Order: sequence, then structure tokens, then C-alpha cells
Amino acid sequence: MTQPTPLPRTLIADLASLPDGPVKVQGWVETVRDQKRVQFVILRDESGAAQLVNPVNDDTAETAATISALMHGSFITVTGDLKADERVKLGGLEVKVGSLVVETVAKDSPIADDSSIDKRLDWRFLDLRRPEAQLIFRVQTTIEHAMRQHWIDEGFIELHTPKLMATASESRAELFEVPYFETTAYLAQSPQLFKQMAQSAGFGKIFEIGPAFRADPSFTSRHATEFTSIDSEISWIDSHEDVMQLHETLLTKALTAVIERHGDEIEQRFGIRLEIPALPFPRIPHAEVKQIVEARGHTIERADGDLDPEAERQISAHVKETAGHDFVFVTEYPSSVRPFYHLRPEGRPEVTNSYDLIYNGVEISTGAQREHRVDVLEAQIVEKGMNPAELEEYLDFFRYGVPPHGGFGMGLARVVMLMLGLGSIRETTYLFRGPTRLTP
Repeated sequence: MTQPTPLPRTLIADLASLPDGPVKVQGWVETVRDQKRVQFVILRDESGAAQLVNPVNDDTAETAATISALMHGSFITVTGDLKADERVKLGGLEVKVGSLVVETVAKDSPIADDSSIDKRLDWRFLDLRRPEAQLIFRVQTTIEHAMRQHWIDEGFIELHTPKLMATASESRAELFEVPYFETTAYLAQSPQLFKQMAQSAGFGKIFEIGPAFRADPSFTSRHATEFTSIDSEISWIDSHEDVMQLHETLLTKALTAVIERHGDEIEQRFGIRLEIPALPFPRIPHAEVKQIVEARGHTIERADGDLDPEAERQISAHVKETAGHDFVFVTEYPSSVRPFYHLRPEGRPEVTNSYDLIYNGVEISTGAQREHRVDVLEAQIVEKGMNPAELEEYLDFFRYGVPPHGGFGMGLARVVMLMLGLGSIRETTYLFRGPTRLTP
């Protein structure tokens, strides 16, 4: 005797495209309304939520008892009849339960809607069941895909650089040391050295999306000890302007893709109507930024001359008011606050061909033209109080020829946080790592 073909699973988001009839849905229980004559279950899966209905009578008594005992978060499999009904507020359809199998029984949830961020992070796998949380990571996926597509279309090479290093990638500050057989290794602060090596290797244009590590004891909303860094490096540039043009193009393509795919849901869940930014993004030299910020009533008290968070917020507000733009490149940073490998323009050693990109009041990226002349690099290493002997392998990249080049590094979680108007990268990092958090 031929066995009937089992029903395939249907994602809840796909139910609306089906005719009335038998379906199988699987997910977790969000709510149960247990009434005398009828029971309602809100079932959620990775694509959405739907209403299940079970009339209570002698024929459904066993199923009714199972539904009455269901706990929030239990995973179930349901087969039943799909019926379109415009009276149903949730999607205009419901599934009449035919059979219900409890796959796993859940305990009472240890977190609630009003739980603190730290409590929610303790139970991150439960916290991530929220549709808002899932949307965050769908947006992240779309951003990465849009950028990667542009890179590939433009002939870039994707790299996966090592995260264990024999020496510091930028400086000895904020380094994690790792025992490594008979010696000590360091977790990479960025792929900076290896991005530049690719230029000496003749790769021309490269990108990487990967982890980076900073032993930074900060507890701010925008810092983490491990984060995902978006990096790109290109050869044969004339100045940092070429890097900024690449950078703003990537972000514009990413935002366009996010709006097309998730714009309505972002507005529904986060109350934000995203807009495609106009090109080019505003560019303001660092010295001018300081004047604008001071004119707005904020005095930067940092001794090194760098911008502080309030200055970033003020210049962003200024650009929004005067140009209607959410992004601004702050250019020509002082050489005193930039790494040894940032190029200083001819006749202006006090500044660098570099920039910070500020998005909605927060810095998300640093980019620059790199110094490609080995003698200049050696001099700037010494000036920064570093030992050229510790960077011999890096300096070799330049002793055997390298073209003029530049690039940027950008924090992915910050971009998503600012795009969705969230208060912390703890919300936009799958599993956050900070000075006091190594679990889950």
C-alpha cells in the first residue's frame, strides 16, 4: 500500500501565497489564549507569526489538553487547514489545528520585555527570538551582501587574514596576549598590515569582513573587545579622496539594499524611515570642524587635539541642519593623533591624508592614504616612539616596491546600531564581548 506523501513544512511568511487547504507549520509558541469553546495559539517561526485555532469539543479534547499545557517558547509541529479570513488581524489567515506535536517543552522564561540589557544578554538565545532582534541580523546580512556584491563586481579580491600575530598590528596599546607554544602571540587589532601586504603583492583591490580584537576596558555603548571589522584597501590612488569615494559608494549601496528589502519592517518595528544618502557625502577638514563645534558652544578639552564624542555629535548635527545629511567625512586629521603609516601631504607634515566617517553623531570608520615610501615610514615609526626593528617584516613590504594605496576599516555593529537608531552595539552584536562578558 502506497504511503501518503508527508506535507512539507511551510514558512509562516509563505502561507499568504497558498490556497486554503492542508499545511504544516513549525515554530515556537508565543502566546496561548485558552477560552472555553475555542483556543488560539500564536505560533512564530523565523519568518513571521500566524494564528492557530482549535475549537474545543469531544473530537479535539486531547489536542485541547495539550494546548492548555503549552508553555511560552515550546517548539511544536502543527498540521491543519489553512483558511484565509480577513477578520484575523494577524495576516488575514489562520490554521485550524488538525494535529499538534510538542517537539520540546519550554520552562518559564527568565527574561521579560522589560528586562535589562545585561539580563537579556545572559539569556541571549531567548532574547534573539524577538522579531526585532531577528530583523537586526537580517539587516546586517543585507548590508554585507550588498557591499560584497559591489566589491566582486569591481574586481576586488576577498581575503581572510590571520588573527594570531607575532607583533602588534597597529601599536602595543589595547593588545590581547595569547600563549603560543614557546612564545607569545597577539590577537589582531585589525588586518591593517596584511591589507597593505596585499598591495605589495600586486592584488590591487581587496576586502575582508572578519573579527578584530581590542583590549579596551571601555564600557561605552559603542565599544567591544571583539568586533566585526569591514576592511578594504586599494592601489594606485591619488589621495584619500579615492578611498572616500569607495567608502561612500559601498554605504549607499548597502542602505539602498536595506531600504528595498527591509525598509517597511524597519519603520514598523523601529519607527525609522531610512533614506538613501546623497552622493557625495559632506567633507569637512578637521581644523574647520573644531571651529564649527566651538561656535556651537562645545569646547574640545582633549590635549591631543582629537575630537571627543560630543564634538562628533555636534558636527553631525551641524551637517544635518545645513546639508540634510546623516554622514560626514572629517578629513585631514592631525598627524599627532594618527598612526605612523598615514601619509602626510607634501609641505604639510602636521596633517594627514586621512578621515573619520561620522554617521548619525558617532564615528564608524577611519580611512587614509598610506605612506608607501619606506624611508618616510621608518622616520615616522621612530617619531611615534616605536622600534623599526619590531616592524621589519612589515617594512619589507615597502622595500621591494608597493604602489600608492589606501583603505579603511569600519565597525559593522556600529553601522547597524546607528542605522536602526539603537542605543548600544550590544543589541547589534550576536554575542557581545566586553571587559566583563565572555559568556554566553
